Amino acid sequence: MHAYRSHTCAELNKSNVGDAVRLSGWVHRVRDHGGILFIDLRDHYGVTQVLCDPDSPVFAEVEKVRSEWCIRIDGNVKARDPELVNPKLPTGEVEVFVRDIEVLGAAQELPLMVFGDQEYPEETRLKYRYLDLRREVMQNNMTLRSDVVASMRRRMWDQNFREYQTPIITASSPEGARDFLVPSRLHPGKFYALPQAPQQFKQLIMMSGYDKYFQIAPCFRDEDPRADRSPTDFYQLDLEMSFVEQQDVFDTIQPVLTGIFEEFGGGRKVDQDWPQISYKDAAKWYGTDKPDLRNPIKMQDVSEHFRGSGFAIFANLLENEGTEVRAIPAPTGGGRKFCDRMNKFAQGEGLPGMGYIFWREKTADAVAQELGITVKEAQAKLKSGEVEGGMEAAGPLAKNIGPERTEAIRQQLGLNIGDAAFFLGGKPKAFEKVAGKARDVIGEELGLTDKDRFAFAWIVDFPIYEQDEESGEIDFEHNPFSMPQGGLDALNGNPLDVLGYQYDLACNGYELVSGAIRNHKPDVMLKAFEIAGYDEAEVKSRFGALYQAFQYGAPPHGGCAAGIDRIVMLLADTANIREVIMFPMNQRAEDLMMQAPSEPSSDQLMELSLRVIPQE
Repeated sequence: MHAYRSHTCAELNKSNVGDAVRLSGWVHRVRDHGGILFIDLRDHYGVTQVLCDPDSPVFAEVEKVRSEWCIRIDGNVKARDPELVNPKLPTGEVEVFVRDIEVLGAAQELPLMVFGDQEYPEETRLKYRYLDLRREVMQNNMTLRSDVVASMRRRMWDQNFREYQTPIITASSPEGARDFLVPSRLHPGKFYALPQAPQQFKQLIMMSGYDKYFQIAPCFRDEDPRADRSPTDFYQLDLEMSFVEQQDVFDTIQPVLTGIFEEFGGGRKVDQDWPQISYKDAAKWYGTDKPDLRNPIKMQDVSEHFRGSGFAIFANLLENEGTEVRAIPAPTGGGRKFCDRMNKFAQGEGLPGMGYIFWREKTADAVAQELGITVKEAQAKLKSGEVEGGMEAAGPLAKNIGPERTEAIRQQLGLNIGDAAFFLGGKPKAFEKVAGKARDVIGEELGLTDKDRFAFAWIVDFPIYEQDEESGEIDFEHNPFSMPQGGLDALNGNPLDVLGYQYDLACNGYELVSGAIRNHKPDVMLKAFEIAGYDEAEVKSRFGALYQAFQYGAPPHGGCAAGIDRIVMLLADTANIREVIMFPMNQRAEDLMMQAPSEPSSDQLMELSLRVIPQE
């Protein structure tokens, strides 16, 4: 028999009754039922119940074991009594009577329990990650991640892509985040960089005549952490193709991701229709470039209804150039309590509040005022049907702008009795983010967001440049390697009007994919960087390999990268990316388990010709 096991803890069933077996694993829990000891023995594959009574020659040894001890047992498989069968376990029809035991690794008192669903502080979980990873949910998450990556590889190979590896130690490249720098021992005072993405290398692979490339690529960015973003490193499905247009890239990645979400989505609906929404429209309709389309709410510009109205705040605001008022429809949200809650939400976001209107059945007070009769008479007329109730608009805004304007707003938004609308105004960039959050909250609270679905949308037509409001300087808003729509001619006009062949894929409120058709023409590249403040010498210095490669027959090419961590996060139905990364950093970019970052020794610093300047 094998030194440690004849079976895993998920393999035994009724067909094994009477067999002598050997199992190894961890003590999940111990139960003492009147002198009979029951142990749930767990390995990566499952759980088997083993038992021991005073008739066993090793009963005294079994009495000593505690949770998370690693043990080997020898025993005989027995059928459980019918009333004791556990249908939730593959091994639930049998148990193993222990004849022999060996303690492979005893465990001290545990800083966190593996059995059960107790909540522990994230700091504890990350410091003792090897224990945290033993928990069933984490075992499932990491298995899911591994299976997703394997499926991605198969699907890419099936589309005639080949996997090529690119360097980890390279040169710094502007990808929108800070680099991690690596000092060179052989070249004192000079530094390598860990790649933020294999961007230049995958383009150079296309220059080298390889038609289709992909890679499960590690990427390194010194970023501020968020729940959906690692502060140090992440993995992406990186791909690039030659002789393609934007739609070719979409047609390549869509079946891969559709297949992944259908295979691992747990039966949730996967949308087959992926709309293409311009960056401008996404901001206007959803307040974000990564909209959650499970929520049907679409914001609208209602500026004309407030221009010159009795609501002075919006009316005066609209006299300024570049301002507008947007409405967030709230179907079924037509109650004062809900409107007050949303007002409180806006105040929590740093705003004085949100204007609102809600529509309700016309009250007797309103009928009395309209007909010049008493409230009692109005109640009688409504009850008898002599007067139709109809609807009325309520809320401070409705009183200020009057019934004609409120009715025009209702009709534009397609709302009815029991519905509401919320309003924000100003320069769109100043309020869009809050408006987008409000849309999400309204969808959640009113039960409008379909939780059992994956909804995708391509966001296209990104602006290539942005202008700093204070300095007036022009810089790249997104990827600097994108081909401008209109080529060189487009770069001779207003830079802020230039759109790129750049695209993101949003799913359920997260950005999953980012990519572009690349700029492969040297003159366009120089002009594009010149507008952003890079002269020709700097372009040739920083992107010399790419610039030179463009001189030798560069093919049109494009691609994208899909974030593996976020994809698995969505599939695992968690909002925290650290739940699907084996050994993540904490919110301060620290590895509590390995105690990184750490201070280098003086010998290491001398070898690298470095000196640390103490921080005050």
